[in-house]
Amino acid sequence: WLTQLVAQWIQGINWSARKDDEVFRLAVADLNLNNEILETEKITISVEFVDGNNPFQAVQEACELMNRGILALVSSIGCMSAGSLQTLADAMHIPHLFIQRSPAGTPRSACPPTSRVPGTDDYTLMVRPPVYLNEVIMQVVSEYSWQKFVLFYDSDFDIRGIEDFLDSTSQQGMDVSLQKVESNINMMITSLFRTMRVEELHRYRDTLRRAVLFMSPATAKAFITEVVETNLVAFDCHWILINEEISDYDLQELVMKSIGRLTLVRQMFPMPQNTTQRCVKHNHRINTSLCDPKNPKAQQLEITNRYIYDTVLLLANTFHRKLEDRKWHSMASLSCIRKNSKPWQGGKSMLDTVKKFGVSGLTSFLEFTDNGTNPNIFFEILGTNYGEDRGRGVSRLATWDPVHGLNGTLTDRKLENNMRGVVLRVVTVLEEPFVMVSENVLGKPKKYQGFSIDVLDALANYLGFKYEIYVAPDHKYGSLQPDGQWNGLMGELVFKRADVGLSALTITPERESVVDFTTRYMDYSVGVLLRKAERTVDMFACLAPFDLSLWACIAGTVLLVGILVYLLNWLNPPRLPMGSVSSTTLYNSMWFVYGSFVQQGGEVPYTTLATRMMMGVWWMFALIVISSYTANLAAFLTISRIENSIQSLQDLSKQTELPYGTVLDSAVYDQVRSKAMNPFERDPMYSQMWRMINRTGGGDNNVEESKEGIRKVKYGRFGFVWDAAVLEYVANNDEDCSFYTVSNNAPDRGYGIAMQHGSPYRDIFSQRILELQQNGDMDILKLKWWPKDSPCDLYSSVQTRQRGNALDIHSFAGVFCVLAAGVVLSCLIAMVESWWSRRKGSRVPSKEDDKEIDLEHLHRRVNSLCTEDESPHKQFSTSSVDLTPLDMDALPAARQALEQISDFRNTHITTTTFIPEQIQTLSRSLSAKAAAGFSAGFGSGGSGGGGLQDHRTGGVGPFRQRAPNGGFFRSPIKTMSSIPYQPTGPGPNFGYGNDPDRGTSI
Repeated sequence: WLTQLVAQWIQGINWSARKDDEVFRLAVADLNLNNEILETEKITISVEFVDGNNPFQAVQEACELMNRGILALVSSIGCMSAGSLQTLADAMHIPHLFIQRSPAGTPRSACPPTSRVPGTDDYTLMVRPPVYLNEVIMQVVSEYSWQKFVLFYDSDFDIRGIEDFLDSTSQQGMDVSLQKVESNINMMITSLFRTMRVEELHRYRDTLRRAVLFMSPATAKAFITEVVETNLVAFDCHWILINEEISDYDLQELVMKSIGRLTLVRQMFPMPQNTTQRCVKHNHRINTSLCDPKNPKAQQLEITNRYIYDTVLLLANTFHRKLEDRKWHSMASLSCIRKNSKPWQGGKSMLDTVKKFGVSGLTSFLEFTDNGTNPNIFFEILGTNYGEDRGRGVSRLATWDPVHGLNGTLTDRKLENNMRGVVLRVVTVLEEPFVMVSENVLGKPKKYQGFSIDVLDALANYLGFKYEIYVAPDHKYGSLQPDGQWNGLMGELVFKRADVGLSALTITPERESVVDFTTRYMDYSVGVLLRKAERTVDMFACLAPFDLSLWACIAGTVLLVGILVYLLNWLNPPRLPMGSVSSTTLYNSMWFVYGSFVQQGGEVPYTTLATRMMMGVWWMFALIVISSYTANLAAFLTISRIENSIQSLQDLSKQTELPYGTVLDSAVYDQVRSKAMNPFERDPMYSQMWRMINRTGGGDNNVEESKEGIRKVKYGRFGFVWDAAVLEYVANNDEDCSFYTVSNNAPDRGYGIAMQHGSPYRDIFSQRILELQQNGDMDILKLKWWPKDSPCDLYSSVQTRQRGNALDIHSFAGVFCVLAAGVVLSCLIAMVESWWSRRKGSRVPSKEDDKEIDLEHLHRRVNSLCTEDESPHKQFSTSSVDLTPLDMDALPAARQALEQISDFRNTHITTTTFIPEQIQTLSRSLSAKAAAGFSAGFGSGGSGGGGLQDHRTGGVGPFRQRAPNGGFFRSPIKTMSSIPYQPTGPGPNFGYGNDPDRGTSI
């Protein structure tokens, strides 16, 4: 019994259709040779090629074949014609096995549902599983933590197929832009360069760093080739190509043409590694040209080819089971044109048998669920490493299936552990101590050193990458220009001319909006560099403990107290002790007050109570003043005090005498401006600083480079506001230790390594930096450039002493000057006095005249001292008689004679004897009983005279003037009588002789 089995296959006409036709016929031939499945039955096929975009033609061809009688309909066509065939199959009860094929190899989009009459069965079975591209790409993008990327799709792709994906990205806040890739890619890229401005083109290049491609492998290869050749992408880009139809051949070509990192998502079919197990499936042996992975023909198989082969194998097994069950329904000639045409009676039974059993083939396992879909689908996610090398190896990163989801990790383990083979281009700006030139040999690349270089070397040693370093052309960190472009180091990163930016680069919001930063590897704070105040030679440092006004008050007090003492003595004259050589004149009072103030004592005795009260208070005042002066002078000369008033940024902002500034358009400049101008962050300190920095538009107080600012501080009056770490290094390494720094101790940002926006190295660099900080290696690198045992004092505003606290000559130069001035002044006064004495020499009386005495004056003095009663018990009055100078022959004899007069103590007569050679003082009190012999004991030196029995008589002329030596001299009238000196009889013999060089006057 021979039964003819007819399967109808309708395919759109193209190169892929020819290939599907070839596989379809090969599958039928293999099954007709297999006697275990169909035994004596054979499969008869009929193949028709139709236009995939013409549903009417597809239905017309299907109807003509149904008139011949068929058991099943197999179609490999697009969604547009498949819907018409589905309606026809449902009406005729013909099982329809639909193998969806996207046009031109683009990714599939889910076919829209076909309207169906309620209560009717669905006779269309979806051989290819449902489209899961939305779920897979969402999982991949989430694993890579992408937040901004562009989605490219070709002109044949139905954009409605990714509506769910776009909705999911929008809900998660991702920034996704769509761009259609035209068929003429070269013209599209050329138009971009022609219509876009330079800054727009750079922004477009930035968007190409992260991209998802929904396109056919052929279009993807052409597009990647074009953007790489036009330098629109760099090797740090990361693209994802998703398409179920990516063969191994296409995979190798895509990897060869791309740079950067490439991730590919394609459908996979789990197969045994053993070739025999791959080709032998239960009771059927697959053709070796299709199942052997080493066979070139098998390597070029498309997914639709595999599903076609398995579909024929599934139908053959279904026919076999129907024959075994004896539930065979013969084929019927069906007419689509007749109005009352009945459907095939065996269609339902055939459909149920197809759904009930599955088959193992080239797609691993083909089966259907109750709703007519194939649940078995697996995706593999392949990836390459970063780098510029072409032909990099491809490895499987993970797999995905609807049941288990993502199985594996998308992290590139090779990139995580090392970056061997990667060469980074590093741009820098010279800034001590972060980056400095260590060696500059003609003809050889420059070698660099510094703290940032040490950090980069530590990362390179751990990750295994190499780097090439160069200095930014304009030697600036970079800022946003009025035309919207960045210059300096930042411009090199924005324009993709460098991969890494390294220097004393701070992390700011403006910079982070265009580049990526690693985590901070060092804290940053703003500081100011100032020049230490030099120790000036102050010759009058001894006067420094007291203010000038205080010195004036002290001098005035000395004069005032001296005058008061003199006035008190004038109102109430003191009693001068026997032998006193001083008098209570204004000069002596002043001298006494000054001597007591400087703790040298005085010569004038003061016995009145008022004067002693005054002097007691004055001595206490002098004690307090001198003690305070001594203590303050010691502290002033031995302690180095900070004399500069700028000890913080607040002090700097409050003063206007010292100009200060920073580098124009730098991060410090922007920070001060933002904190001064931002109404939500306005700081009074920064507002005052901004007024100084921005004076005359910032041209006066700002510099172009940091080195220029340091030079201005060293050789002028200027304060340089800059990074505190840089300033501390400069102050530490200054040969003269002439700098000191003032900084803000609260860091608000840090130094980081800048990379191109979206760079894949940011996370791995940040992770390694955290490890260096955790294990203490970063602190070791810091101590290399900022040692704790610095030779210079960074926080003292004056030059510190290098040898203990010894005082130098400058501290006491003023004292020596005062001493020298006193010596010179004394010499001048001595010369003046000598000249004056010689000039007045002719007017001084002779020594002979000086020895005469005015007896009349003597009588009056004696009469005033004696009472009228001459009895022995009467005494002289309290008046005193000055006897100057005595005429003595021999000093030793005189002393013995004077010592014998020791009992004249009841009188108040004081005798004072001046010896010109020895200045010997003698004080004796004479008894009232010796008054009668008064004339015998005293006389006028050089003149003889009689006794003074009647002291009330005698005396001729009046006394007119006092002699310069304290005695009396004759009046010019020559009326005074002179008494020559005679030794007395009963009185003591003084034995002084008649020496003309000595004299005594009463």
